[in-house]
Amino acid sequence: MWGRLATCAAVANRRCRIILRDFISKAIRMTMNLFDNPDDTESPHQRLGPGAMLLRQFATPAGADLLSALEAVVAQAPFRQMITPGGFRMSVAMTNCGPLGWVSDRTGYRYSAIDPESRLPWPPMPEPFRDLATNAAAQAGFDAFSPDACLVNRYAVGTKLSLHQDKDERDFAQPIVSVSLGNPAIFLFGGFKRADPALRLHLTHGDVVVWGGPDRLRYHGVLPLKAGKHPLSGQYRINLTFRKAG
Repeated sequence: MWGRLATCAAVANRRCRIILRDFISKAIRMTMNLFDNPDDTESPHQRLGPGAMLLRQFATPAGADLLSALEAVVAQAPFRQMITPGGFRMSVAMTNCGPLGWVSDRTGYRYSAIDPESRLPWPPMPEPFRDLATNAAAQAGFDAFSPDACLVNRYAVGTKLSLHQDKDERDFAQPIVSVSLGNPAIFLFGGFKRADPALRLHLTHGDVVVWGGPDRLRYHGVLPLKAGKHPLSGQYRINLTFRKAG
């Protein structure tokens, strides 16, 4: 009898060890998957904060129309690399459309109704731009958003945007809508201090990030763009940033 009990105990122990081994193996795999990219998921709508949301592929259906409309904007107000107040030339090329445009020079950062290079008003904001911005804002919970400024950033290989806050606008109650087109990039979405930890979000063509309310003044930026080629934008990444500036 004691021999049979010992045999049964040994079998039970082996089964327990197998079960425990399988459990640990699954736990390790789950943990590794979690830390491969802890700040990013591929869900269509990813909540980044109480007032911030990532809308995956939200602009993809309109991507070709947006880039086509951008050609008319750039024909009137070509891309340029602006000068910072400290006298440095920005690596990212920029232009604007809408009633107000964001500008930078040695006198500071500000919004202006006039393109400082042409001395003419900025091109009108294309209707597809405005529709996308208002729809994305509404999807993120910000109804009745009506942007009066669209800053267009063109990223080439190696260009980046350092962590910063958008605080040149008059009304912080309105959200920011940021649209990614073309080549992918790593978007940094930080806290309320420059040194705060930042989420690292892999943005692809058509992704839209909206932030406002309690998240309106969070630091954000873009890591250096990696080499690539998109069928609609070639070697570039295009970012449309919509704001209510006036």
